[in-house]
Amino acid sequence: MERTTVCVVGGGPAGMVLGLLLARAGIEVTVLEKHDDFLRDFRGDTVHPPTLDLLDDLGLGERFRALPQSRIERVQVPFRGGAATVADLTTLPGPNNFVAMVPQWDFLDLLADAGAAEPTFRLRMRTEATGLLRENGRVVGVTYRTRDGETGSIAADLTVACDGRGSILRAAAELRPKSYPTPMDVWWFRLPRLASDPAGIVGLISKARAAVLIDRGDYWQVATLIRKGSDAEARRTPVEGMVRDLIGVAPWLADRADAVSSWDDVKTLDVKLDRLRRWHLDGFLCLGDAAHAMSPIGGVGINLAVQDGVAAARMLAGPIQRRSVSTWDLAKVRWRRLLPTVAIQTLQRVLHARGLRPALEGKIEVAGAGRPPLPLRVLTGTPLLRRIPAQLLGRSVFPEPTPEFARRSAAR
Repeated sequence: MERTTVCVVGGGPAGMVLGLLLARAGIEVTVLEKHDDFLRDFRGDTVHPPTLDLLDDLGLGERFRALPQSRIERVQVPFRGGAATVADLTTLPGPNNFVAMVPQWDFLDLLADAGAAEPTFRLRMRTEATGLLRENGRVVGVTYRTRDGETGSIAADLTVACDGRGSILRAAAELRPKSYPTPMDVWWFRLPRLASDPAGIVGLISKARAAVLIDRGDYWQVATLIRKGSDAEARRTPVEGMVRDLIGVAPWLADRADAVSSWDDVKTLDVKLDRLRRWHLDGFLCLGDAAHAMSPIGGVGINLAVQDGVAAARMLAGPIQRRSVSTWDLAKVRWRRLLPTVAIQTLQRVLHARGLRPALEGKIEVAGAGRPPLPLRVLTGTPLLRRIPAQLLGRSVFPEPTPEFARRSAAR
C-alpha cells in the first residue's frame, strides 16, 4: 500500500489550490486526477478577484496575466424585456476588480507547474479514486484504478474529496446534499469563429434563446439556457432549429448555420444547486462542488471552490503537521465557509425565481418596453444595494487570506 500525508481527490480548482498550498507548508500531498490532462472543453473559465489576489500572493500573478484572457466587469441577468446589470464589479476595490476569463485548463496547468516545484507535491493523472479505506470507523485513505486498469490503495492521514458534484467519495461516505430547485439546464456546443466576429464574451438574448458565446480563438464555446428537464423533448426536434434561433438575434452567425449537424455535438449540463449539511467524517473532508454545487449564474462556483481550498489549507496545515487532525478541526472548515456558501446560493435562488424563470418560459420580449421585475428594479436602482451583488458575486462575503507559509515573491 502506498502512503501520503494528505490525499486530495480531484484536480479541479479546489483540489489543485489545496494541494499547492499544503505542499508549500512542507506537507506531503498527493492529488489524484482521473483524466489524462485538464483539457475539458466545457469547464467554467471565470477567475474572480479573490483568486487573482491569491495568484499575486503566490508569486504567480505575472505568469497568469501572460495567459490569453478577457475581462468581465458586469454581470447581467435576462428578464422579460431584455437584461439587467445586477453586479458592477468596477465598484469593488482594485486593482483586481474584474473577472478574468481564462480557459480553465491554462489555470490548472499553471497551478500544476507551481506544485511540481514543491518537493512534497505529487500529481497523479489517469488515476481515479474508487472508494474509501476505513479503519475503526475512521477514513484512512482511498482505493484507486488507473486508466490502464491497475488497482491499488493509498493510505493518508486526511482524505479530501474535491471530485465535483457527482463525487464518488461523497457517496461512499454516505453524505447526502440538500437540493434546491433550479429553472434551467445548459446546452454546450461549438460554433466556428471568424476573425471578423466580435471578441471576448458575447451575450445573446431573444424570445427563443438566452445564450453566452465564449471566445476560444478559432471557435465559440456556446452555452444556451434551456428549461429544466426539457432536454429529452427538445432532442426530438431538428438540431438546426437551435442554431437558427441564435442567428435570428446574431445575423453574423448565418454562415455557420450547419455547423451543428447532430445532437451528438450538444452536451447537456444538469444544473444543480445543493449543499451538504455535514462536510466531514473522521479523516475525511468534502470541498468545492462535492460540498456545494452552485448554479452557473455569476460563474461563482470556481471562486467558492478556490476559497474553500485556501481556508482548508490555512486552518488545517498546523493540525496536519502535528498529525492531530480532529473532527472538530474539519467541522471548523465548514463553519468558516458556510456563510459565503449560503449567501451566494440565496442570491442565486432569487435570480432564478425573479429573472431566469420568466425568461425560460418563452416570455422574453427584447423589442418590447418591458421592465425588470420589481426585485431587480429595486436591486439595480438603489446605489447602496447595487454593491451587495457585486460583493457577493465578485468577492463573496469575505475573501480568504492567503496563508503566510504559501506566499512567494514573483521573482522567487
